[in-house]
Amino acid sequence: MPVTIDESKTLTELRNKAEEQLQTGTTRAGGHWSLGVDALRMLHRLSSNPDSADDALKLLHELQVHQVELDLQNEEMAANEQALVDDLNLYRDLYDSAPQGYFLIDSTGKVIQGNYAAAALLDLGRDDLAGQALDTFLLAQSRPLLLGLLKRVAHSGDRDSCVAEVMKGDKGSRYIQFSAATHPGYKHLLLACCEC
Repeated sequence: MPVTIDESKTLTELRNKAEEQLQTGTTRAGGHWSLGVDALRMLHRLSSNPDSADDALKLLHELQVHQVELDLQNEEMAANEQALVDDLNLYRDLYDSAPQGYFLIDSTGKVIQGNYAAAALLDLGRDDLAGQALDTFLLAQSRPLLLGLLKRVAHSGDRDSCVAEVMKGDKGSRYIQFSAATHPGYKHLLLACCEC
């Protein structure tokens, strides 16, 4: 697989940084340098012979540079991983605490997950949402509206919405606007909802 210009530039920058750290003695203290016993024997053998001593020093230098490059890459990967974890936590918090109800549902209307606002709209606890058929919370005349919305969005990939009447226990009912979105061919739909 050919190396792109950006990759080549990154590798060159990494090598230069490793060389600089070796020359200035600023490599990470307690680095993970571990030359194998066989490599040390070979270096000793090469350095003991005046004809190959220069080669041994060059080889040792290359091994040191390579180790520092690996340490730098490891530090960068750890930092990237932490940034991804932080981003994931941020978006999870935004989803969970959004003032509007969000459901992730399949194309038949079965809830995969929902946020706290979605659960509150149905008078349920958040942990009680998964596996529920969303249309069972609607009055009979509103069920075809929601199921039709889900079918249209699942087939077209277009965003669409409807207003349906949700049962409110012994308190009667209320109207909820459902807005659905997905990508064509994707098996789940995102349903945003709020009380009208």
